[in-house]
Amino acid sequence: MTYKFKLNQRVRMVRSGSSDAHASDMDSFEVVRLMPEDRSGEAAYRIRSRMGERAVRESEIVALP
Repeated sequence: MTYKFKLNQRVRMVRSGSSDAHASDMDSFEVVRLMPEDRSGEAAYRIRSRMGERAVRESEIVALP
């Protein structure tokens, strides 16, 4: 399986209708685990921020510069 994001890479959640111009530190997550693909075949990740940890699909996150 090919992953778009790497371990320790900084990402943010995709939000519909929001601007990409500025991502606050609260929107910033770190990829902490590459997980197996879900039922649809999409890659999944475990991401962490100061607020906690969660699992997301590849389409739900974008890389931070």
